Amino acid sequence: MDLPELTVTDVQSAYARAELTSAALVESFLQRIAQIDCAGPLLRSMIELNPDALTIAEALDGERRQGRVCGPLHGVPVVVKDSIDTADAMSTTAGSLALDGNIAPRDAHLVSRLREAGAVIIGKTNMSEWGYMRSTRACSGWSSRGGQVRNPYVLDRSPLGSSSGSAVAVAANLCVVAVGAEVDGSIVRPASSNSIVGLKPTIGLVSRSGVIGVADPQDTAGPMGRNVSDVAALLTALTGFDDRDPVTRAGAAHAADDYRNFLNPAALRGARLGVARECFGHHEGTDSVIEAALTVLHDLGAEIVDPVRASSLPFFGDLELDLFRYGLKASVNTYLAGHPRAKVSSIDELIEFNERNATEVMPYFGQEFLKQARTKGALTDPDYLQIAAELRRRGRTDGIDKALNDFRLDAIVAPTEGSPPFAIDQVVGDNLLPGGCSTPPAVAGYPHISVPAGYVHGLPVGLSFFAGAFQEPRLIAYAYAFEQAMQVRRPPEFVQSLAV
Repeated sequence: MDLPELTVTDVQSAYARAELTSAALVESFLQRIAQIDCAGPLLRSMIELNPDALTIAEALDGERRQGRVCGPLHGVPVVVKDSIDTADAMSTTAGSLALDGNIAPRDAHLVSRLREAGAVIIGKTNMSEWGYMRSTRACSGWSSRGGQVRNPYVLDRSPLGSSSGSAVAVAANLCVVAVGAEVDGSIVRPASSNSIVGLKPTIGLVSRSGVIGVADPQDTAGPMGRNVSDVAALLTALTGFDDRDPVTRAGAAHAADDYRNFLNPAALRGARLGVARECFGHHEGTDSVIEAALTVLHDLGAEIVDPVRASSLPFFGDLELDLFRYGLKASVNTYLAGHPRAKVSSIDELIEFNERNATEVMPYFGQEFLKQARTKGALTDPDYLQIAAELRRRGRTDGIDKALNDFRLDAIVAPTEGSPPFAIDQVVGDNLLPGGCSTPPAVAGYPHISVPAGYVHGLPVGLSFFAGAFQEPRLIAYAYAFEQAMQVRRPPEFVQSLAV
């Protein structure tokens, strides 16, 4: 169906003029989901719809008529990743059949914040099962509960990252904005690969309570939208102190009243940006798009420091994976202990469930990573504590902090991904080329925003900005200035394949 791509501002303006109601907009999105997500191109970005969405929208319309408006998200249709608890009629499953029917006893803190802001949560989005951490050769966007998410730009190409459903739902105009979550790249990488904006916040800015994680201290949820302004509006709603997640005390001290106040088209004038050249050189098409983006940044007044020494941004390989093995076991066990309606109560029972139901759960790849995680000790284990401390040292003191200080930088820029999206291959797994820049800010726990930069054979390419802790205002401003100058994003056309 023909549904215009509406921004948060568009929606609120239409509501204020009584040209549109939340109920009518929700109904339009539900129809579009039925036509192109569940049928037609068969995107499979949505894993479950909220049966109460229309009722909630009608109630919010009634509040508006009575002069009560919660804020910029009042009546705005939003979707959230299937790893985020909603205490309603929808399950929270991380894409796993083992958790089908898991109704959360309470909302995740970020969901409470969305409801307080007046958002209408119309559904949960599909994802890479267990945050891409079930198998050592997983396929991005595939889950046993939801099937394979497809990239709306070219349908046989990967949507990338575990927040793939959230990215595709936004890109294909199945909602206004979405919430994703990542431990390393699962917001920014699908944002890049689906030509939207994704922001991974500083750890502590958005609460993790009620979110199925992979590995503390890197887990976080964050906003995804078709433009920087919408991401800023959503981030404003998501932030806030939560006594169930103590690190949010620091986040609350740094949170802005409204991140849209930093939307400045002239923000790049005088900005000093370092180029992470170690993230280039893996695909000529991606490199060409990002080189053109660097020229635009320069033309907008930024001072480009090129290159930042490769040694300033180390990568982490097996050390980070070992953190994930420890963290996954702890995250799964902790989450399941607080969710008595789940079919399984521990990582051991999860593995056993998957083995009993292998035909449905593991038709393409196994659960090697879950089994490796099961063997790890607790998060008090000296080995884990040493790994976590070493990663933070490399990522912060000897990584991003060192690069920013040594080169007197305001931010660092790089291609979000090393290449355009590759073809989906559930049997062999993802064909990940080297490159991309998600790991340094993920390990450091620092903010990272990806914004559309262009296309290679119709496949999206994103540009990343990242910086030090709680520098979201600066990154939002830079991304907005670049976005406004480029105006590069275009809606997907659901091309079947690039294969000849």
